[in-house]
Amino acid sequence: MSAHRFNQPLSGNMMPRTGGPATMMRLPAAEGAEGLDACFIGIPMDIGTSNRPGTRLGPRQIRDESRMIRPYNMATGAAPFEHLQVADIGDVPINLYDLKKSVEIIAEHYRGVLAHDAVPLTLGGDHTLTWPILRAVAEKHGPVALIHVDAHSDTNEAMFGETAAHGCPFRRAWEEGCLQNDKVFQIGLRGTGYGPDDFDWGRERGWTCIQAEECWHKSLAPLMAEIREKIGDAPVYLSYDIDSLDPAFAPGTGTVEVGGLTTMQGLEIIRGTAGLKLVGCDLVEVSPPYDMAGNTAVIAANFLYEMLCALPGVPQGRQ
Repeated sequence: MSAHRFNQPLSGNMMPRTGGPATMMRLPAAEGAEGLDACFIGIPMDIGTSNRPGTRLGPRQIRDESRMIRPYNMATGAAPFEHLQVADIGDVPINLYDLKKSVEIIAEHYRGVLAHDAVPLTLGGDHTLTWPILRAVAEKHGPVALIHVDAHSDTNEAMFGETAAHGCPFRRAWEEGCLQNDKVFQIGLRGTGYGPDDFDWGRERGWTCIQAEECWHKSLAPLMAEIREKIGDAPVYLSYDIDSLDPAFAPGTGTVEVGGLTTMQGLEIIRGTAGLKLVGCDLVEVSPPYDMAGNTAVIAANFLYEMLCALPGVPQGRQ
């Protein structure tokens, strides 16, 4: 019998890393979120993508590469599995032939998760998925603060005349009243556009849009201190697009842009959310066909673990 009160990842000292269950961090699998404080959920979807496909394979690859992660965070002192009941609850059964139906399927699935007061940590999947998650989260918590880390603002009115697409989720979430406009932060925006208003749409609504060039060659810890102060005790959702990172670190994604964040800056952002009232997180746009060495999925798995470490109820610092 285990001496632990909560579920534990399968240790590499008990089973070789190349074996064991194909779950996130080799955690126990669960049928649903009942009895859980937090849960990992996959959304194997790429039907909202506009360039390279393959993110439907992202959740499975992230889980595979998560097998190396150990339970104790040596940097922050966080030990999430000593304080939270966590499991992998599998994947959302989306409709790969109908994006609009998939949006509704995702929203309904997350209503069920949130009904059990579990914090969802989502493995993506293209960025369209954040819109229906935010819909369900706002139904539960009211409008939320948002920390959105991405190369792209994802505030398009439409793509090819369609309002459901991975370039539109935050425009849709705003239209549905899911966001607290004075507490929305977009970090890492960069690249080329069709005009100057590509990044200004959010600014016009009171959002704070921080382009990648403002982040170059510096620590983002001070920025995160400012963001924590501005968000305060509001419920907050963290959405992390892996293409926020420079393609030197994360080539396995669909819409790469040069001049991105470093993995160290990504860690500073995620660790900088500790102390906030995180009510949900996602890591999206991992495309294994373009991730030949698996590095992108390795980073994604570690970032999801760091999100778990930052959740309310997980003490920070060495005890």
